[in-house]
Parts: sequence; structure tokens; C-alpha cells
Amino acid sequence: MTSTPIEPVAIIGGCGHVGLPLGLSFAKAGMQVRLYDVNRESVRMLSEGQMPFLDEGGSELLQAHLGKNLLATADPSVLKDAAAVVCVIGTPIDEHLNPKVDSLLTAVDQLVPHLRPDQLFVLRSTVFPGATLKLHAHLQRLLPGVDVAFCPERVVQGQAIREISTMPQIISGVGERALARARELFHRICLVTVEVTPLEAELAKLTCNAWRYITFAVANQLYTVCADNGIDYYTVWDAVTRDYPRMKGLPKAGFAAGPCLFKDTMQLAAFFPNDFPLGQAAMLVNESLPRALVRQLQSRFDLREKTVGILGMAFKGDIDDVRESLAFKLRKILRLEARQVLCSDTYVKLPWLVSTEQVLAEADIIVIGAPHSQYRGLDPRQPVLDPWNHLGRGGLLRTP
Repeated sequence: MTSTPIEPVAIIGGCGHVGLPLGLSFAKAGMQVRLYDVNRESVRMLSEGQMPFLDEGGSELLQAHLGKNLLATADPSVLKDAAAVVCVIGTPIDEHLNPKVDSLLTAVDQLVPHLRPDQLFVLRSTVFPGATLKLHAHLQRLLPGVDVAFCPERVVQGQAIREISTMPQIISGVGERALARARELFHRICLVTVEVTPLEAELAKLTCNAWRYITFAVANQLYTVCADNGIDYYTVWDAVTRDYPRMKGLPKAGFAAGPCLFKDTMQLAAFFPNDFPLGQAAMLVNESLPRALVRQLQSRFDLREKTVGILGMAFKGDIDDVRESLAFKLRKILRLEARQVLCSDTYVKLPWLVSTEQVLAEADIIVIGAPHSQYRGLDPRQPVLDPWNHLGRGGLLRTP
């Protein structure tokens, strides 16, 4: 145990997809937790006992700890009393696909008046390699003595709370005291930590997301090659993966989207610098899949005379998050090519979405945009294009 405290813990961005599951996990462990967020609507919802997004087990934990050892607030003054501050502000990429490290420093600068020199300051979201050391040097000029750590999240969205407690946590710190405090903090919520240097931790996080993005691109490229030649990728996929362990890592096809995979692969490319053709090629493949699907439809139908229905607008199945969803790119292309586009989603709430029933009743063609489990039992009367093979009919455009 360290001689410096780690509780209470405050989370900057604590009402979002990264901060909230972590905060609920700390609360479950009996810690005093303060969730600070500038999103007042999310703060309001949490304060009223409502989860602002889906995460398995989240509602139950919120009800159990809200008003006891868990507080959601838009008041940054709660940061001052915290012994450990976890920051989920990452480094985004700009329009040229380069990381914006200065945006992290600027955001932290605005919070410095509410921080103390003896705190543990933990970066949790993905950052550009070297950002942790840069932030440490920056904070030492403003808050000499603050401990800085980088402990990246790497959970599956929608199952974050469960995975936080069951998976090893990668931790790093600038100096032994920061590392010891980070170790004690995360041992409250998990059994195993993996200790590396800050630069190694930053690269580990980017490696995880780039690896996934590239493997998805392999599947999507093969899917497109097969489809353009009238072959069902899933016939080939089954042939090479069935009872053959060396091919078990070949993914199914589908939209590789969300707020992390593309962005983090481009951050790794920028670190190289900009000499990462494998990752850059993966971006071209994954981002072109919506157009490849439209090309399949156009090979069979005059879309100018057709209403196309998209089932699922979230960036993956069984969540309500639409950030960077390629289903929106598909919709955008189809709105240029088709007579009409109808979109539905089991979880997403947007004013222009219609019901699943209306899509099934009015569309001439169905495209599965996100593989929500509620769609699995559907038996549409229309031709269906299902790149995920979610309905079990294969990945090619199928007629009933």
C-alpha cells in the first residue's frame, strides 16, 4: 500500500462511455466517486437514476450507489477534494488525420485551478505516444509534485463494467510513486495489472485498436473480392475456419466503425511517421465498404426506383452509440442513389428513424446496418443484403 491516498476519486468526463463504467466500478468497490462532466444532460439523467447509454449491469449499479458513494455533477470544484483524478480526455485527430495533442493540454489547463499538486492524475483515454510525458512536464510547471499516470481503457462497449473487473489493466506512471498509486487504484477494481512505461502503454493501446481495425479490413477486403465475383464470403469463411484452429482469427465482415479504431490506427500512422501503409490501407478498405454494398445493390436493381431500408444505425450490434457509424455513410450514399431510404434502430433515438415494422412493410430492399440481436429472427419478404451474415442467409444480396 502507498502512503499517499487514492480516494476519493474524481473522473473528468465521468458521464461518458469511458468514464461512467469506470466510475461505477470504483463505486462498486466501495470507493467515494465523483463524476464530473460538462454534458449537463448526462449529469441530469444520472442524478435522476437513468443511464445515458447502454452498458450491461450499469443501471443496477447506478441505483445501488447513487447518493451514497456516487455523485454526478457539472461543478468542477469537486476535483479539488479528490486524491485521484482520472481524465478521459484523449487526443483526437484533425481533418488531415494528424493527432491534436494540444487539445489535451488546453483542456487540462482549464481544469488546473481545480486541481492540487499532491493528486494522482490518470490519463485513461487513448493518447498519442509521448503525450503522457508531455502532459507530466506541462503539469509540473503548473502543479509541481502532481503524479501522472497513463492507464488505458480497452473494453468492449456495452460490456465495459464486466470487462473492467475481469481483464488485466495496463498501468504506467511517470516515476515510481505515480506507478505505485496507479497500481493501488486499479487493484481496487481488478485482480491483475500489467506494468509498463508510459510510452509502452500508449503504444499498447494503439496496437490493440490498430490490430482489430486491420483484421476487420482483411475480412472486408475478402468479402468485397468474393461479392464482386458472385461468391458468398461466408461459404469461404466456413470452409477455412471450420475445425481448423489456424484460421480461427479470421473475422466476419461488417462495418469497422466507432470512435476509436479508425482514429487510433491513424494516430499510430502519424507516430511512425505517416509510413504505416498497412494501417492506411485498412482505412481505405473499411471506409469503402458502404460504397461496395451500394455497388452490389446497383448490380441487381435500378435504385432510382427502389426504397431501401437500413436496419441498425449504431456502429455495432446491441448498443445505442452512433459515433462514426458507417451505417450513416451508407445512408448518405443511398440517399443520392435510391428513390427513398428508411432507417430504423432498436436502441438509437433520432427523429428521422422509423420503426422496424415500417421498414419491413415499405422497403423494397433491406440492408442490415448493425447486427442487433433483435433482428436475428427476422424473415423479410424483400431481398436482403447482410454483410454480417447476421440472419444466417449468407453475405450476398439474397432474395426470399
